Amino acid sequence: MAAVSEIGNKTLVCQNPHSFGHFDVWHRGNPLESPTCLLFLQVSMMTIVTQIMDACLKPLGQSSLVSQILGGVLFGPSMLGNKNILGQTLFPVKGAVVLETVASFGLMFFFFIWCVKMDVATLMKTEKLAITVGISVFAFTLVIPTGLAILLRKYATMDSSLAQALPFMALSQTLTVFISIAVLLKDLKVLNTDMGRLTMSAAMFADIAGFTLTVIIFAVLQNQSGSFLTLAGLLLSVVALFLAVIFVMRPAILWTVKYSGGGSVNESCVVCIFLLVLLSAFISELIGQHFIMGPIILGLAVPEGPPIGTALLSKLETICMGFLYPIYLAVNGLQTDIFKIDLQSLWIVGLILMVAFVVKIGAVMLPGYFYNLPMKQCCVIGLLLNGRGIAELTMYNMWIGSKLISEQEFALMVASIVVVNAILAPIVKYTYDPSEQYQTGRRCTIQHTGRDMELRVMVCIHNNENLPTILNLLEASYASRESKIGVTALVLVELQGRARPILVDNQNQLHDELRSMSCNASHIENALRQYGQQNEGYVSVQSFTSISTFETMYDDICRISLESGSNILILPFHKRWEIDGTVEISHRTIQTMNINVLQRAPCSVGILVDRSILNPSPSLLMARAAFYVVVFFIGGQDDMETLAYATRMARHECVYVTVVRFLLFGEENSKDRKRDSDLIDEYRYYNARNRRFEILEELVKDGIEMSTCIRRLIDYFDLVMVGREHPESVIFQGHDEWSECQELGIIGDMLASPDFVTKASLLVVQQQRIRGRLVTHNVNATPVPNQRDQLLHDVPIHETFSPSCTISVDKYDKM
Repeated sequence: MAAVSEIGNKTLVCQNPHSFGHFDVWHRGNPLESPTCLLFLQVSMMTIVTQIMDACLKPLGQSSLVSQILGGVLFGPSMLGNKNILGQTLFPVKGAVVLETVASFGLMFFFFIWCVKMDVATLMKTEKLAITVGISVFAFTLVIPTGLAILLRKYATMDSSLAQALPFMALSQTLTVFISIAVLLKDLKVLNTDMGRLTMSAAMFADIAGFTLTVIIFAVLQNQSGSFLTLAGLLLSVVALFLAVIFVMRPAILWTVKYSGGGSVNESCVVCIFLLVLLSAFISELIGQHFIMGPIILGLAVPEGPPIGTALLSKLETICMGFLYPIYLAVNGLQTDIFKIDLQSLWIVGLILMVAFVVKIGAVMLPGYFYNLPMKQCCVIGLLLNGRGIAELTMYNMWIGSKLISEQEFALMVASIVVVNAILAPIVKYTYDPSEQYQTGRRCTIQHTGRDMELRVMVCIHNNENLPTILNLLEASYASRESKIGVTALVLVELQGRARPILVDNQNQLHDELRSMSCNASHIENALRQYGQQNEGYVSVQSFTSISTFETMYDDICRISLESGSNILILPFHKRWEIDGTVEISHRTIQTMNINVLQRAPCSVGILVDRSILNPSPSLLMARAAFYVVVFFIGGQDDMETLAYATRMARHECVYVTVVRFLLFGEENSKDRKRDSDLIDEYRYYNARNRRFEILEELVKDGIEMSTCIRRLIDYFDLVMVGREHPESVIFQGHDEWSECQELGIIGDMLASPDFVTKASLLVVQQQRIRGRLVTHNVNATPVPNQRDQLLHDVPIHETFSPSCTISVDKYDKM
C-alpha cells in the first residue's frame, strides 16, 4: 500500500517495501497496484498512442517530436488526465518516479549516442560562412531577446514567478542545439543538401557557445550560498571531469578495442563503454551538474564511425531512438498542464519567442548578404536554426527542478516547442524543394549527344562485386580519339556511427578514414585508375565518395551528375545474385534511393542488375573478348535512349549488338510504329557497314508470345538492355499485375525476377525527364540523307551504303 500526503507544494509518496501480494486477477487483485505492471501499461499506452499520432501527422509534414509530445499531452492533465479516474488509475503519483527514471535513463543514452555521432575533427574545419553564421546567431539572440525580457520585466505587469523566469526563458532562445537541429533535418530529409550541411555546421559551432553558457548557468544555480569559491569549485570540477574523460576514459576505451582482437569491438568492450557512461553520469551528479553532462563529454570523446561508433549504434540506436527517446518526450507532455497558463503570461512569453524567432532569421541573413548567399536560402536556414527539441526540454526540466520556473512557465515552454516545430516543418517543405536545383531545361541524354562529342557517364558503386560488369559497360561505351568518355564514379558508403553526412572528392583526399568505413574504396579506386590507364588520352576518370544514409543519398547523386554534366547515370540494383542462383537483398533502402533518383535526375538513368557471378562475362578491358548485347525494343522514348546507347556500343570492335524489335500484330499503320520505324531507319543507315549491328523484328500478338521469344533468345547474350517505360499496349496485359520493382518498369521487372532464369545482366534505361515530363522529339516522316533528324548529328551522307542486316519474322502472314 502507499500513503500520499501534501507537504507545501510537493507530494510525498510513501510505499510499503514489503507489500509483495498477488496482483493478478485470479487472486482478485489489481495489477496496477504493482509498480512493474503499472510501468508496462504506461509505456505500452504511450508508445501506441505516439505511434498512431506520428502516422497521422507525418503526411501533414510534421516531425516525430510533435506527435510524441502530443501523445504525452493526451494522457496529461491538459486532456484525459484531467479526469480524476484516468489520472489516478493509469498515471498515479506513486508511479511517476519509476516512469521518470526510465525516461531519464533513455535520455542519458540518447545524448551519448548523438554525441558519438558528432565529428569533432570536422567541426574544427568548419568553413568561414558557417562560423560567421553561428557567431551571428548566438550573439544576436543573446542580446536582443534578453534585453527585451529585461524591459518587459521592468515595464509590463506580470506575476512574480514569471518575472523571475523571464530572463532565463529569453536566454534559452540563444541555444541552437546541434542535436535538435540534426533530428529536424533528418525528419525533413534535407540532411544531404548543401543547405543542410551549412545549417549543421553553423549549429555545431553555435552549440559550443550555447553549451558553455548552459554549464555556467547551471553552476550559478547550484551555487545557493553565493560564494565565489563555491562557484569556482563547481566550474573547476567540470574541467576536471572533462580532463578525466579525455585522458583516462578515452584511452581506456581505445586500449580495450585495440587489444580485443583485430581492432574489432566485442561484447566486453561495449559493456565497458556502457559502464563508463553510467559512471560519467554519476560523477556529473556528484560534482553538482546534471547527469547528462558526463555522457555528453564522453560521447564527444569516443571516436565516431567504425569500429567503435558503428558498434555502439548497432547496439543502442534502435532501443534508444525508437523506444526510450519517445518515452522521454511523452513524459514531458504528460507533465504539461496548459490550464495553468494565464493570458497575461501567454502574450509576454509569446512576444519574447516571436522576437527571438525573427532575430535568428535576420542573424542568418546578415552574414549571408556579405557572402552572396541567396536570401531565400538564408531564410530557410534561419527557420531550421529555430528548431527546438529534446535538449531544450531537458533544460526546462532542469530549471523546474531548480525552482527557476514554475509549472506555468514549463507548460508555456513545452507548448512553444510543439508550436514552433509544428510551424517550421510544413513551411520549410513548402518553401524549399531540394530537387529544384537538379531541374534543367538542357537535354542531357545519349540520344542528344553528337557522335564526336564527349560521352559523360556517371556510375554509382556500392561494392566491388559489381566492378567487372561496370568496367565492361564503360569499356563497351567506346572511348576513341573522336569521341572521348568522361567517367564520374561515386562510391556509396552507408552512414554509420556519425551524424553528419560527408561528400569527399577522392582526387584531393582518399583518407584512411574512408578506407576504414568502406574496405572496397581502395579496390574501386584502383580498378577505375586501371581503366583510365588502358584508355589513356581517351578517358578521364573522376571519383567521389558519399558517406550518407541511402534514404537521402539521392541528393549527392543528383548533385554530382548535374555538376559533371553526365548524359547517363548508372545505379546499382538493390538485389544481389549468389553463386548458387539464390537472390538476396543487399540493402532495401537502395531501392528507395533509386526511385528518388529516377524522379529527380538531371540526365538519363540506368539501373544495372548484375548477374555476372552466375556467368562471369568476358573482360572487354583486359582480354578483349567478344561481348554480346541485346536490346529489346518495344517503343517509346526510353527504348530510343536504350537504342542510342547500344548503337554507340556497336562501334567497339569487340561488341556485338542485336536489336530485337517487337511488333504488335494488327498495328502496322499506327503513328507510334511509324515514328519508331523512322528512328530505327536512322540508326540502320548509320550502321550500314557495321556487321556487328543487326536488327531482328518479331511479330507478336500478346505478352505471352513476347515473353516466350525473350526466353528463347536471352541466354545468347552477356548484357540485356531495355527501356523502363513504354506506351500502353496489350503486350503488357498480365505482366503489370506481377510487377514488384516499379523502378525497373514492367519488362525490366520481368527480366530481373528470380523466376526468370537467365545468366545475362540487365540494364534498364530511363531517358531524362525535364520537370517530370518526357523529352519530345521531332523525327522526320521520311528519312532523307540531307534532312536527318538532329538526334544523329554526324550521319555520313556522302557515301552510298547497303542497308544494315534486318531479319523480319512474321508468323502471321496469310498463305
